[in-house]
Amino acid sequence: MKIDFVITWVDGSDKKWSEKRNEYSDKPVNPSRFRDWGFLKYWFRSIEKYAPWVNKIYFVTYGHLPDFLDINHEKLVVVKHEDFIPKQYLPTFSSHPIELNLHRIEGLSEYFVYFNDDMYLNNPVSPEDFFKNGLPRDTAVINPVAPGYYGSIGNVMINNIAVLNEGFLKHKVIKSNFFKWFNYRYGVLNLLNLMFLLWGKFPGMYQPHLHSNFLKSEFENAWKDYEEILDATCKNKFRNTFTDVNQWMIKQYQILRGKFEPQSWKIGKYVMIKNSEDVYIACKAINKGEYKVVCINDHCSDKVFNEVQPRLIDAFERKLSKKSKFEI
Repeated sequence: MKIDFVITWVDGSDKKWSEKRNEYSDKPVNPSRFRDWGFLKYWFRSIEKYAPWVNKIYFVTYGHLPDFLDINHEKLVVVKHEDFIPKQYLPTFSSHPIELNLHRIEGLSEYFVYFNDDMYLNNPVSPEDFFKNGLPRDTAVINPVAPGYYGSIGNVMINNIAVLNEGFLKHKVIKSNFFKWFNYRYGVLNLLNLMFLLWGKFPGMYQPHLHSNFLKSEFENAWKDYEEILDATCKNKFRNTFTDVNQWMIKQYQILRGKFEPQSWKIGKYVMIKNSEDVYIACKAINKGEYKVVCINDHCSDKVFNEVQPRLIDAFERKLSKKSKFEI
């Protein structure tokens, strides 16, 4: 089984990218949304150290490249948006069209793992951490969607499950793969499935906000079944949380079709960085090594960023100080 990794990256400081973006929008760019924490090199170091078995790494970018990256590494494939995204969707300044067209990348394996650039391997991983018996590993747990604020990612999650509820009968889905829905690996989360078992439709699905394991063929099937809604999302130059769906919909599509093998939700840790206390949690997760994957999500002010960035870099340096062969 050849397993590829895919990572998307944008350089918010690229003037050419900013100028092109401003052609399509008069709204100012939120600097924190594209802020560079200086962590990308640690992503490559973690892959080299903890997943040396990976087949290829597809580095998806608007066109800019980080200064440290050795583009001649035998496992690295640099992919620009125009290399795989249909022309009618370009240029795009939303992650959703990029993610929803990943299956079109030339040469991409049937088995691939998608990472945001804030998701890092934190311990040795094996292919079976991502795929087992030829299927993606995932956690099939019902979890109601409760958006935290108006226009949040929670709205997109509602759109995802609303689309899928039209095509799948909840009771039939669970009955056909009962022991994939009620599985010892989920631990206490089995209670959520039990609690919402009698509901007629799915009120939402558990999303750990970590990497996503995909079958390229399931991406293609999703496009056949939901071309209209996926096409509408991809036509949006910028995120529209009220109408968009995202790659989590395809993850859920795989689950509802039974195309997955159960996995513990404890494989990774998601930390939203808003203050110094969150940084303490993130540093502890990195240094302790309890989780195989750690996501460090930026939600902090410039003041907090300047205070906490050195602490996180120090944590990564303690863990991943050795320069990788992906670096010049």
